[in-house]
Amino acid sequence: MRKLFILLLLPAQLVLAQNEVSLDSCYQWARENYPNLKQAGIFKEITALQQENINTNYYPQVTLNGQATYQSDVTHIGISLPNISIPTVSKDQYKVYAELKQSIWDGGISAANRELENAVLGKNLSELEMELYKLNDQVSQAFFTALVIDKQLMVIEAQKKVLEEKLSSVESGVKNGMVEKSSALVIKAEILNLDQSQIQLQAGKSSVVKMLSVMTGKDISENSKLNYTSKNINVGEELQRPELNYYASQSRLMDSQIALLDKTRNPKLFGFGQAGYGRPGMNMLNDKFDSWYLVGVGVSWNAFDWKNTTRKKEVIHLQQTALQYHEEVFRQNIQVLDVQQKETIGKLENMISNDQTLVDLRSEIAKTAASKLENQVITASDYIGEVQAETLAKLNFELHKIQLDEAKEKYELIIGKGLQGEENQTKKKQ
Repeated sequence: MRKLFILLLLPAQLVLAQNEVSLDSCYQWARENYPNLKQAGIFKEITALQQENINTNYYPQVTLNGQATYQSDVTHIGISLPNISIPTVSKDQYKVYAELKQSIWDGGISAANRELENAVLGKNLSELEMELYKLNDQVSQAFFTALVIDKQLMVIEAQKKVLEEKLSSVESGVKNGMVEKSSALVIKAEILNLDQSQIQLQAGKSSVVKMLSVMTGKDISENSKLNYTSKNINVGEELQRPELNYYASQSRLMDSQIALLDKTRNPKLFGFGQAGYGRPGMNMLNDKFDSWYLVGVGVSWNAFDWKNTTRKKEVIHLQQTALQYHEEVFRQNIQVLDVQQKETIGKLENMISNDQTLVDLRSEIAKTAASKLENQVITASDYIGEVQAETLAKLNFELHKIQLDEAKEKYELIIGKGLQGEENQTKKKQ
């Protein structure tokens, strides 16, 4: 009771607004509700962890080592001198030591690896955007199907009211013996046919609305008002499809792979040191346990790799060329769809310009038929035929308007206008 009281206190506009659903809202809800969207956070976390690992390449690397050995022979001086004792080294030897290695310059490999990880992240996110963008087409189809059904129900309901009013007039004529009973029966049968059509349409609306609810994750009911604002499209807009971001991210990834291969050929500079305790120490002629250390600087360079790197780079270049051809095919296919959709939009605009005239004519003919039925000039079946023709004209008019809106929306989806997601937002900022 308390909840009902609170609801009654809410402004009427707020209550109505909760039942209004726009196509743009459905796009956004479907995106947020898509399970795979959570992968974006996983991709970013993986990249952050990989970057942290790469940063440790410049941290000192410390290893602890220990060993005990026995060898069959040791270095010794094979002569004897009077009154001189020449020391010898024990065949069992022991040492425990810590070894430190510090990268001074790794040839740019760490920086190249960081760029590569960023490129991998961009590729993964762009693939996800392509997957998400496909949702828009599914949402759009369901949304416009629901709009079409709403218009059909509205026109059928208007036709029913006309027939019910005419049925009342005909039944009155039947009672007065001025009209045959069969005329009333024909009109009743047509009203029942319309009832059947409404049942079928309402079942279809229920199914479509449930689909929208599943995709958006929102509780959209059959009574929710679907709002769509007609758009004026600009046929000269630039292509903004997420696939283009994908091709660009793939190319950046390959560029990063080439850069990394180049860096692997650079020399590496590092410092190193050891400190330990064992027998013998650094003095090989001292057969006692002793501590020791050494420090130094080293350089390494793979001067010859027998063109292994060159061939790997050539493979990547060939892959980039194949990717460019793939992108050209995609652009060509989109261009074909673009032309077809513009033709569809033009056709619907021409049809709509004639629809209104046809509706006016059919309405006038239906009014004349109603008058003729009252005067027994035509039969009820003839009258029903004219009413059906009027209804069909009205349905076509309303359907063509919705189809035009849908065609314009599809055109924007084809060119990628209104593309959501981080990849596109970054592109716009650049």
